[in-house]
Amino acid sequence: MASLKVIWTKIDEAPALATYALLPVVQAYTKGSGVDVETRDISLTGRILANFPENLTEKQKVADYLAELGDLAKSPDGNIIKLPNISATIPQLQEALLELKAKGYNLPEYPEEPKNDEEKALQIRFAKVLGSSVNPVLREGNSDRRAALAVKKFAQKFPHRMMKPWPESGSKAKVTHMSEKDFYGSETSVTMDKACNVKIEFVDAAGKAKTMKEKLELLPGEVVDSSSMNVAALRKFYAEQIDLAKKDGVLLSLHLKATMMKVSDPVMFGHCVSVFYKDALGKHADVLKEIGANVNNGLAGVLEKLDKLPADKKAEIEADIAAVYKTSPDLAMVDSRKGITNLHVPNNIIIDASMPNVIRDGGKMWNNDDQLQDCIAMIPDRCYATIYGEILEDAKKNGQFDPSTMGSVSNVGLMAQKAEEYGSHDKTFIAASNGTFRAVDESGTAILEQKVEKGDIFRMCQAKDAPIRDWVKLAVTRAKASGSPAIFWLDPKRGHDAQIIRKVEQYMPEHDTTGLDIRIMTPVDAMNFTLERCRKGENTISVTGNVLRDYLTDLFPILELGTSARMLSIVPLLNGGGLFETGAGGSAPKHVQQFIKEGHLRWDSLGEYCALVPSLEAAAEKLGNPMVALLASTLDDAIGKYLGNARYPSRKVNEIDNRGSSFYLAMYWAQTMAAQDKDPAAKARFAKIAKDLEDNEKIITDELIAAQGKPVDIGGYYMPDDEKAYKEMRPSATFNAIIDAM
Repeated sequence: MASLKVIWTKIDEAPALATYALLPVVQAYTKGSGVDVETRDISLTGRILANFPENLTEKQKVADYLAELGDLAKSPDGNIIKLPNISATIPQLQEALLELKAKGYNLPEYPEEPKNDEEKALQIRFAKVLGSSVNPVLREGNSDRRAALAVKKFAQKFPHRMMKPWPESGSKAKVTHMSEKDFYGSETSVTMDKACNVKIEFVDAAGKAKTMKEKLELLPGEVVDSSSMNVAALRKFYAEQIDLAKKDGVLLSLHLKATMMKVSDPVMFGHCVSVFYKDALGKHADVLKEIGANVNNGLAGVLEKLDKLPADKKAEIEADIAAVYKTSPDLAMVDSRKGITNLHVPNNIIIDASMPNVIRDGGKMWNNDDQLQDCIAMIPDRCYATIYGEILEDAKKNGQFDPSTMGSVSNVGLMAQKAEEYGSHDKTFIAASNGTFRAVDESGTAILEQKVEKGDIFRMCQAKDAPIRDWVKLAVTRAKASGSPAIFWLDPKRGHDAQIIRKVEQYMPEHDTTGLDIRIMTPVDAMNFTLERCRKGENTISVTGNVLRDYLTDLFPILELGTSARMLSIVPLLNGGGLFETGAGGSAPKHVQQFIKEGHLRWDSLGEYCALVPSLEAAAEKLGNPMVALLASTLDDAIGKYLGNARYPSRKVNEIDNRGSSFYLAMYWAQTMAAQDKDPAAKARFAKIAKDLEDNEKIITDELIAAQGKPVDIGGYYMPDDEKAYKEMRPSATFNAIIDAM
């Protein structure tokens, strides 16, 4: 029998814990089918260890599984189920390093402020594991994200209860953004007419050039952009919003993505921290610089360094920081009980998750009294701030969205081969002085350039021709399959989008679009068109670049389904394989914190369940294997039962959690396999499993509940001990015996 490997990625936080409970079931059910489900470690700690083999003993060394999966993603046989991993910020990297060192791994420190060439090289090396380092490697295809039909039907029949009404008396909530000198306003873009190599250089005011990136290979038809953020204008914007929030009596909040935009957004975050706390930080600037306080790591990046100071000096600075709150507007809170504000840590509030919650909560965020209050949402750059402004104003005018009636908004996203329209990390730089960043070809001709001032942020990005062509094809395919309008969200006034519009118009005639509604609209018009249809219960396909893919596939699912983790995320790979992503909502650190504290994991593995269906379907088609196809179709039925019987995790301890959900999924899957008549041998095999699970249902669920209500030890946060984690995530001896005997 021909066989095919399905790779289940080993990742971080809540989905990593859930894997300990679910994967043994998947491996047992697929055993002997022709599909072998194996794991590869691409977690944050796995990526760190793979990057520093010379620091490790032979026993400690791990393979570079991310590179291995990158090769597999380019293979026709690639079949990868990618769970959400940490897109690490520097504080998370430092925490992971501390944990690894405590476990005996002799790793270097991360040099926050490199003092020599060796430390600069080390910082560059660490950068390989920061931010969205996993996604560009694996995403050798464009994105097809949508709610599975069973999931959408369930959401409409049993709408989530998290939606808060928009006040009829009016709301002071608003989205604010810059009006000039941002990335949007400065962006220039070209399409390459031939292959060439370029280097990025910085030329200072005296004409001295410094090479920032040595060699960048560009292909014919490739779209290349450059843009810059003027930090003087950025700081002026922040100061104006602080005054406005105080005048209006609303919360001030900042919405960036310091995890994905790992070079630019922490700097933008740091400027907000320094402007808001300017009186305190300015007063003690010399001392704070001396102890290495870094505002780009948030207020926490300052507070954590104060321990280096004498007690009286530390107390003085803490008192001056506390005094800022007496004269400033209130900040949106992450955790009011611990005094953690929006500006505490850059990865606490991430725009694609935070802004949907602002809409869901009626234009409000949490204040220091643990109450919801109107807020100003600062999104400095205009590239996408406007779409959030439109949906907020729509909700002010038309009221809250109704999950029981609203239509679905799916997405076809351009992301293949590092199509990072928001600025890729290895081409983002901070200006050391006034001057010009230039992308220069072999002849010395500048194809793109940006004049900057000291401290300004320059970024450059690429989108190759083949992925764009495939993206257009995927949009047409989804429009045909769904019958819904497909809207390209592109702004002709923006440099990048103007080039992409030409590509769309070039490649659309390659397809039969008879009877299809396919349009190009500005993001603002596309949002209004989509919202109008959404309120009528009509479905729409958003066809977007990489960032809007990221933002919209959180925004609408959080409103529709209560979470983006329930979205089906399929990436048809360019060379014929498939990447099946789960848990678009991230890796849920708060779920892990609850689990460690009280033994209850509320992570819902529905995303994993749903992703496994198309993964098995793809494997069945590749192998011509009816047994694997049967496993896929019966799992789809089992998911319907799982939803219909409300077996998803509760948020409360001593009620069903992720482990109980995986048990019920296993039981329903066995029942559907036992009920089918296409494969008698499989019917007999699973009939026994189904009966054993049914007969022992109460014993198993009692064992799973009994494991809750007390702290648990999993041997590490970023790198759990497998034996301890399996023990905690598989606490039912009865269930384990039935599954392991298969």
